[in-house]
Amino acid sequence: MATPRRDLAGGFPVEIPFAEHLGARLIARDEGMAHTELDLAPHHCNSFGAAHGGVLMTLLDVTMAMAARSRPHHPDDDRSGVVTIEMKTSFLQPGQGRLAGHGRCVHRTRTMAFCEADVVDAAGRLVARASGTFKYLRLRKAGP
Repeated sequence: MATPRRDLAGGFPVEIPFAEHLGARLIARDEGMAHTELDLAPHHCNSFGAAHGGVLMTLLDVTMAMAARSRPHHPDDDRSGVVTIEMKTSFLQPGQGRLAGHGRCVHRTRTMAFCEADVVDAAGRLVARASGTFKYLRLRKAGP
């Protein structure tokens, strides 16, 4: 599997301030696939001491978005991005310790991508699963 660009925080190919603030890392991405990680800290947890649902949803969302971005669809793909249109999440058991996100783009058109992702704990137990639809956008050039 290809390795991510390491020039931005967390190894992401674009700046994602909220994911970076959480400490999410892009481990790898390749044609239609993405892998992320997050080491849980106390501020990521709910009142039961497990991963907060919002943290899990963010990791799932970012993982699916990276999988969608890994499928080139424009000649100048570095200037394209994705936004989440909808997302469905199922929480299966409490998340603890290091969490890993595994995402895949299962279908795409010129303007949309349908993706799925799982989050597992360090023992490989399934913590959460999501599916989502993403819209491809052209990023605007910086400057005047």
